[in-house]
Amino acid sequence: MQPEPTVELRHRSVEAPAGRLHLVEQGAGPLVLLVHGFPESWYSWRRQLPALAAAGYRAVAIDVRGYGRSSKPAATDAYRMLDLVEDNVAVVHALAEESAVVVGHDWGAGIAAASALLHPEVFRAVGLLSVPYAPPGGPRPTDVFDRIGGPGQEFYVSYFQEPGRAEAEIEPDVRGWLAGFYAALSAGTMPASGEPDPHFVAHGGRLRDRFPADTLPAWLTEDDLDVYAGEFERTGITGALNRYRNMDRDWEDLAPYRGAPIKQPSLFIGGALDASTTWMSDAIDAYPTTLPGLSASHVLDGCGHWIQQERPDEVNRLLTGWLATLRG
Repeated sequence: MQPEPTVELRHRSVEAPAGRLHLVEQGAGPLVLLVHGFPESWYSWRRQLPALAAAGYRAVAIDVRGYGRSSKPAATDAYRMLDLVEDNVAVVHALAEESAVVVGHDWGAGIAAASALLHPEVFRAVGLLSVPYAPPGGPRPTDVFDRIGGPGQEFYVSYFQEPGRAEAEIEPDVRGWLAGFYAALSAGTMPASGEPDPHFVAHGGRLRDRFPADTLPAWLTEDDLDVYAGEFERTGITGALNRYRNMDRDWEDLAPYRGAPIKQPSLFIGGALDASTTWMSDAIDAYPTTLPGLSASHVLDGCGHWIQQERPDEVNRLLTGWLATLRG
């Protein structure tokens, strides 16, 4: 019996509220929409696309608006969560599908969660990587972030708020900055306990001052870094940073959904060494209430933030196993 031929990656762009969204597709079957985080692109799912295709799914990884080959609206408020959700809906419809499973990592997890919350008729299940689901609500986000830094330092989300400020640090050396940022949040290269935390900026300093120097994490090759750097060198970093600059708008926009659970089938996978997982442990503990359809919650020992790239085989096994339960 001859093995089935490998289906190559297919690049295309589709119409969306952003203008046009670039996506990469592999396989056939039920649609699985993959949404990346900061500062990445569709390429962060390069190890999941073939695995999902081999398991019988139509795997589609997008460049979120502002990234890669997707449109980059000029207005800062064009990157609010409501707009990103509508982009996801438009992709599903442009692919001539009625529904999809949506899976997101980092900011993509928040976008995936909001997509499932606002459009349960389109997104029939949701997978969250690295960033747990916490229902809309609570105090205004920037008020919280401004208090986190403490004396002598500033939380990175607050640092990203002012247009042009982080750009001035990142864009003169995109490749070097990305290498340091990826290493700072990866198992094996992140600063040891007790060393300065790379999630904070010393007053008058730069975020990169706390990055590991001249080292790449094991999951990232020079060629991989070239792909990421090439995208941001071509497009700039502002579209990506504008996601952070809309958190207060999101808080206002999503007020009608405060405290709302996501009821569809769901999955969470986090890294035990990832601050996104440890800082939000209360959100994970609340899953019986906030994710009543949760199939499983996994926290991978010895894993950092870039979970599907650090531990692709394990993530692929967990994803495909969960997806199989959705097919009945």
